Amino acid sequence: MTAMIKRFLEQKICDHLGFGKAILLFGARQVGKTTLLHHLKCLSHEKTLFLNGDESDVRELLGNPSSTRLKHAFYGYRYVIIDEAQGIHDVGLTIKVVVDRLPDLQVVASGSSAFELANRTSEPLTGRKFEFMLFPFSFSEMVEEKDFFHENSMLPLRLVYGYYPEVVTHPGEEEKLLKLISGSYLYKDLLRIENIHRSELLEKILKALALQIGSEVSYNELARLCGTNPKTVEKYVDVLEKAYIIFKVPALSRNVRNEIKKGKKIYFWDNGIRNAIINNFSEVIVLRTDRGGLWENFLMSERMKFHRYHQTGVNCYFWRTSQQQEIDLVEEYAEGFRAFEFKWNKKARSHISKTFLGNYRVISSQVVTPANLEEFLLERPF
Repeated sequence: MTAMIKRFLEQKICDHLGFGKAILLFGARQVGKTTLLHHLKCLSHEKTLFLNGDESDVRELLGNPSSTRLKHAFYGYRYVIIDEAQGIHDVGLTIKVVVDRLPDLQVVASGSSAFELANRTSEPLTGRKFEFMLFPFSFSEMVEEKDFFHENSMLPLRLVYGYYPEVVTHPGEEEKLLKLISGSYLYKDLLRIENIHRSELLEKILKALALQIGSEVSYNELARLCGTNPKTVEKYVDVLEKAYIIFKVPALSRNVRNEIKKGKKIYFWDNGIRNAIINNFSEVIVLRTDRGGLWENFLMSERMKFHRYHQTGVNCYFWRTSQQQEIDLVEEYAEGFRAFEFKWNKKARSHISKTFLGNYRVISSQVVTPANLEEFLLERPF
């Protein structure tokens, strides 16, 4: 198991125990779900049974069991943790039996592919679950582990190698580990689900997306580049998003006549995975032609982790007009919009579009550079 660095979700999960509902923990492979579940301090003094859904005897025990069998199997335990739960047949029905028939038992289940586990639990567990999503380490988690000055000094490496736990905790082995992680979960997991059969097409689409971070994405253009059709591209992108490899940000269009209305940008949840896909691990950021894209992807993924972990419910967009006026990130709140521009160059002169400021109720605006990133990345829930 990866050495434990305190995760933000640890306290969140502990706070939701004991309410008569199952806890479901989703996330991509290798983001630290197993390590987190093994280190929940709130369970350290409780009798806990830890099961792995990849093991055949566990699958046999939990596949369509009766409440009587489960009662005997879990006798004497207060908590049951089921890791890799997506490997168990009808796991949602099994967890439902525990929630409904064994009220003194708390079940926590994790799964590496959100849509696999969700598809097997959504209907049976309606109203019976709390859901959490775990991502690679965040900037704020690492600041809590070390301090701001240390993490800030690591920024160039984070832009290249990202925040996967094993990568962070094994300095000097980043490139090797990222190639293993990207190969194992990008292809092994995805190719066996959702009728994804063409690994070479998946690789082409991923590479095309990796080369377009920070740019508006067109399914028609991707289809031409990859030798397929837009519907197939859309299907692959949907699966990649559900597996927490990428995420989409839509265009904001409300007031201005020349706004881009149906555009979208696609980012990677982790810079290291993105760089592994294009096989570029150059650490000299100033010489990289994609440094602006790396900075934008880093800030966007960190901001999305922030919103997911704090469950803010904030809608996020980018904004652009046909005259190439653009804002990298627009967040929508009840009181109005917050606008952010991302610039890697600390001395870059930038401003928020006057057209946007004149047409929207803007409550704040900020240009984010490495010189002031703490104001953006270490913001507390509001």
